[in-house]
Amino acid sequence: MASGFFILPQLSFQLVQGHTGCYRIQENGQHADQMTEVVLWGGTGHSRVLRELLSHLGMVVPAVIDNREIEAPFAGVETIRGIEGLKAWLDRRADGSIKPSYALAIGGGYGRDRLAIANDLDDLGLPPITLVHPTAMVASDAVLALGSQVLIGATVATCVRVGRCSIINSRASVDHDCVIGDGVHIGPGATLCGQIEVGDGVFVGAGATVLPRIKIGPDSTVGAGAVVIKDVPAGSTVVGVPARLQKAQ
Repeated sequence: MASGFFILPQLSFQLVQGHTGCYRIQENGQHADQMTEVVLWGGTGHSRVLRELLSHLGMVVPAVIDNREIEAPFAGVETIRGIEGLKAWLDRRADGSIKPSYALAIGGGYGRDRLAIANDLDDLGLPPITLVHPTAMVASDAVLALGSQVLIGATVATCVRVGRCSIINSRASVDHDCVIGDGVHIGPGATLCGQIEVGDGVFVGAGATVLPRIKIGPDSTVGAGAVVIKDVPAGSTVVGVPARLQKAQ
């Protein structure tokens, strides 16, 4: 088994952490063959997507953490309230075993929240994992930062860099030489046409298209189905075809 690279022979799901010979992962972490448990932060729809992938990998989700009071999303899986609840849960399990890894099940325009939570979990000594769906296509020279997710049918092309805790969602396409910042979410079916710079905390909605060499400023939002033909200022929202700045309400 290559360092940090795990493949189930028949299901061919991939869980990536550390450096691999398939595509590069920034930073080092626990090897996949050392991990048996992955806690999920976030108990809504995205958690179901990630749990399905992890279950095919033979990974166990022992707990789901959320800052809100939520109904347990999975039978037999403990639901924990917030970071203090997680600390108490970890203390109860302090038996010398390897700490669980974590995956962030928080989609949409909450990239800054993902990054803040990731920092808290890192401080607790929990390692993040980087997930790539087996139907996704990731170029051999692409770089995926830890905690990123490339989901079903997505494409990450040559010379692309995907930042920490970023999500490339189902059927999204990120073409050559794009630089994706930290805490970004590229929505289902969105297309980034190449040489695009996406700032930290950006949300690109489902089915949006961004033309080549565009810069999308940090903490901005591209509406679903929009066609972006010029740079997007930081902290703004663009919608429509072609995409135009949405005035503040």
